[in-house]
Amino acid sequence: MGSNTAVRTVYRLSGVAPTQDAMLDALDLELLDRLGADPHLPEALGVPAVYVTCGMERTEAPWCAPMARTTGITITEGVRRTAAVLLLAVDGTVYGIGCDQGYRLIPDHLKDKRFGLSFAIRQMDPNLIRGAVSRSLGQARTDISLVPGGAPVPLLGIRDHSRIVRSLGGYLDELPLTRPRYTHGRAVSAQGGCGLRIALGVEPEALLSDLRAIARICREDIPHPELDFVDHIAPVEDRTALEVLDQALDDLLGSPADGRISVSVPSEHHAAYAEATTYVTRINSSGALRSDDFDPDYVLTRARLAPPGARLRALREGTVTLARDRRAGLADTLAVTSALTWLEAGISLGSRRFFLMEGEWYEAGAAYVDECRAAVAALFSPSPSVSLPAWIEGESENSYNNRVANEERPDWLCLDTRNVANPLRPRDQVEICDLLMPDGTLVLVKRAGSSGPLSHLFNQAKVAVELLQESAPVRAEFTAKVARLSGGKIVLPDDFTPKRIVLAMLVKNRENLTREAVFGFSQITIAQTAKALAARGVSVEVIGIPGSYAAPLPLPSCHVGDGAAVLG
Repeated sequence: MGSNTAVRTVYRLSGVAPTQDAMLDALDLELLDRLGADPHLPEALGVPAVYVTCGMERTEAPWCAPMARTTGITITEGVRRTAAVLLLAVDGTVYGIGCDQGYRLIPDHLKDKRFGLSFAIRQMDPNLIRGAVSRSLGQARTDISLVPGGAPVPLLGIRDHSRIVRSLGGYLDELPLTRPRYTHGRAVSAQGGCGLRIALGVEPEALLSDLRAIARICREDIPHPELDFVDHIAPVEDRTALEVLDQALDDLLGSPADGRISVSVPSEHHAAYAEATTYVTRINSSGALRSDDFDPDYVLTRARLAPPGARLRALREGTVTLARDRRAGLADTLAVTSALTWLEAGISLGSRRFFLMEGEWYEAGAAYVDECRAAVAALFSPSPSVSLPAWIEGESENSYNNRVANEERPDWLCLDTRNVANPLRPRDQVEICDLLMPDGTLVLVKRAGSSGPLSHLFNQAKVAVELLQESAPVRAEFTAKVARLSGGKIVLPDDFTPKRIVLAMLVKNRENLTREAVFGFSQITIAQTAKALAARGVSVEVIGIPGSYAAPLPLPSCHVGDGAAVLG
């Protein structure tokens, strides 16, 4: 007996009634006829279901003829591809599961574009993300990050208010599916985008149970705090705005090409794009263009020929077929896409900027404020990992840091003013941190009555990390200085780079340091700093320093040697 589960890609379909007739009608019946497909109405599942199977054959592989001309040896090998799709209704929702080429039998416009992603941000371990596909608004750029072993989401650099995450792959948290979280000692993984690629039960009862569990997770669970940013950018839903945007784009499509419309590969079809050698484009015509690559000039020309008000519809209904071979038979087809999903365009409505991406409109900056607030809030732990003593009124920053290291935290090292040479200009000095914890955590300290000193603090954090990560001379000087000044109590490895930074702040007229207590300008800069450092693998925590109005305490004695203060 085989495995109880099989890895499948499941789609959630929109606008399809949960009946066998409606599911059959939702498929491309003309395509099924050309393929000679066989429809079946399975009863074993106990729910309305349609099962379609077919074979896509050609008598000769596309490489046979050209290789015969190259080698002088005639070889004939056949090609046979199969396709199957199961549509089933579970609790009023219709799902589609494709096998081999079966995904092609499910019309793209019926697929819920965020189904798999919705599951991913609720169920994937944010510290074990294996890959991500994201798009940048207005840049016609797709970024693909792959980390086979898994990595924390900040390392992927996808948390940005102008970046739309299209797909996430990673390891799953504990969940009630047929395949347990760990199989043979290895965590189970999934890929979530438009569809959800995951191990599903093979037996009817197990499959239905898995689909119900997935639906419940998407409906009831909240996203992981580290992944909820994915939901911050959503397509425009205001019908009035959409009508105005569509009309503006239709007008733009009627004008000569001026660079305002650019090209990008649809997120769901990167694999097909990498394999395709032929593109068959058909727009508002019974004829089609065959080309070696996607031809935007042809697409825009065909749209321009359509009458006003019909140009955008012509692109939505037009198709671009990706195929392996110029003869592009059904067995060679890799994907069939809407022509509109290949185009990106920007439209402004007054001061608001909108971008078309994969057939949907997004507003630039709509998530900016929420994303900044969320990024800053994440830096303030309800239970700070460390605490610092009160900063006495009139006490200098250097005196405070020395007091912390001498009296309050004797295992810490004060490095305030113990600088390293700037590799860009050796005569200048750079302060790496104010205090160093035994585990290599950098602590930067600042008292501020305005946003200016805090901006300096945040820039210092970025510069310190970049220099320690990128400059071998800085690393060597810093680790040697730490060993000397600590008397050998703190010994960092020669290749030391920081993994954690604590930003300790005393903000004037603020009894407690919270996100709301930080100056508005500083909230923006600290969010940018935290994202930049997270992308370099460095976590950031912000803690408050209490103020005090008592008289300053006398400092322990210090002596100076080798050009640096040494604790005495």
